[in-house]
Amino acid sequence: MKIKNVELAIVCGITSKLPETDRPEIAFAGKSNVGKSSLINALMNRKALARTSATPGKTQTINFYDINGEMYLVDLPGYGYAKVSEREKEQWGKLIERYLHTSKQLKAVFLLIDIRHEPSANDRQMYEWIVAQGYRPIIIATKLDKMKRSQVQKQLKIVKEGLGLLPGTTVIPFSAETKQGREEIWELIETEYLPTEEV
Repeated sequence: MKIKNVELAIVCGITSKLPETDRPEIAFAGKSNVGKSSLINALMNRKALARTSATPGKTQTINFYDINGEMYLVDLPGYGYAKVSEREKEQWGKLIERYLHTSKQLKAVFLLIDIRHEPSANDRQMYEWIVAQGYRPIIIATKLDKMKRSQVQKQLKIVKEGLGLLPGTTVIPFSAETKQGREEIWELIETEYLPTEEV
């Protein structure tokens, strides 16, 4: 994907009405400190359009990023952050659920998991829940640069087994530092989920 124009087009909070867009939407879900903003910035070739923060749990809205006027990358609120009240967590959960349940343009959901750790109960719950909504999530194993190369395959196995992935699930290791995995993610989005241009 050649990125020509990017803008934060729509922001939806807990009480907002979800937009009905006319373009394919690709959503990204993940725990609060998994590196979602860094991934989205890397995909968009922007340094800080998606706000990265030292304080996890900053994304409390669903953010729609317009890419080239052709599609939206959709940043879902991070889950599982301890310092947020149970009520707030519940509201974010409902917001994500409402989006997954009602969006007519949602083509794929990418679920980000920190490659260094076994998936948490929240991760497993999110995975099972995305599957229950009828999607086959693509797993992005983040923080690849923080791990010795010799450990990668072992950790990928732990991620796959920890989530209980459906057979044939795509898992893409990703590094925000080196951008490894970026091209693979875009290739998957373009070939699988975007309409092909008619010749």
